[in-house]
Amino acid sequence: MFQTFLTGLREGLEAALVVSILLTFLVRGGHRDRIPALWAGVGVAIALSFGFGAVLHFTSASMSFEAQEAFGGVLSIVAVGFVTWMVFWMKRASLTIKGDLTDKMEAALKLGASGVFIAALLAVGREGLETALFLYPTLQAQGAGVGPALGAVLGIATAVGIGFLLYRGAVHLNLAVFFKVTGAGLIVIAAGVLAYGVHDLQEAAIVPGLDTLAWNIEGWDITSWYGTLLKGIFNVGPQMTVLEVVTYVAYLVPTMVLFLRTAPPTPAAGASHSSTTGDANRVRTVVPAGGHS
Repeated sequence: MFQTFLTGLREGLEAALVVSILLTFLVRGGHRDRIPALWAGVGVAIALSFGFGAVLHFTSASMSFEAQEAFGGVLSIVAVGFVTWMVFWMKRASLTIKGDLTDKMEAALKLGASGVFIAALLAVGREGLETALFLYPTLQAQGAGVGPALGAVLGIATAVGIGFLLYRGAVHLNLAVFFKVTGAGLIVIAAGVLAYGVHDLQEAAIVPGLDTLAWNIEGWDITSWYGTLLKGIFNVGPQMTVLEVVTYVAYLVPTMVLFLRTAPPTPAAGASHSSTTGDANRVRTVVPAGGHS
């Protein structure tokens, strides 16, 4: 449940932040008449994200066991690659996300309502597709039950609440720090999803080593506090193959080191102190449309 909650929170807040920035830009710029087009784009993006998730689910459900395992394994690897790129990209883009989005919206306004609709659809749709792509293998790895799905719903709901408070100016959030902390958490989750994907490929007889176990702890109670903790956060279970463990460690250690050691983006040469401060403020808050500057 924690894995899906964190995923929903992180991805949901990215989408909520995008909507808050675009909405504030339209209100402050005197373009309230374009707000319906913005919400229409957001609504279609959400619908497409749910549709994409449904396609993944029903496509898998119609397959044979071996095909399901192969499909899940390949999808897990693709999702991990996508999320890994995303957390590194967001770490660098967090300082300029507001400026980038407002520049795109300025260009979109020249096309009228259709431009605003497309800008919102693309910006929010990307976040939604990322969420669906990564949540699917994460939910599969967590197993049956309502807990993992509930965690995702609660994470997204929390993100929407935080996004609303940011827009209204009720809270201030250092987004650079937030994305760094949650990015590290997603890397841990991704390591587990990648290992689970390798296990799926072993089940499908595509990758060898299914019977070569790193450990098989029969007395491990998966319902105990430690079993829930290890499975829920690290996706470590009582039975794992050697290749799963090697994959987990080989991904987690270097990726985490690179992520934590990557220097934050620096201002362009010759930039003034005031412009640097302005960029930082873009990260820290989303100023409410009716609030103070």
